[in-house]
Amino acid sequence: MRLFAVRSSDAFAPDWRKSSYSWANGDCVEVASRSGGPVRVRDSQDTSGATLAFDRAQWNAFVGVLRDAGRD
Repeated sequence: MRLFAVRSSDAFAPDWRKSSYSWANGDCVEVASRSGGPVRVRDSQDTSGATLAFDRAQWNAFVGVLRDAGRD
């Protein structure tokens, strides 16, 4: 799996949405994506910081592992 950080100034103008699994205490991540583009993830408390970018296959694999882990 190849991950890379992207400076916010280099990123597209995304429509960020907060994860439905975010905590009320501020431990949150935000996710943004565009059709055909990478899925980006950032810390909601550091919105000007770096983002992680996943291609669609990587993102689907990542989410699948999290779903499977939650079933235990």
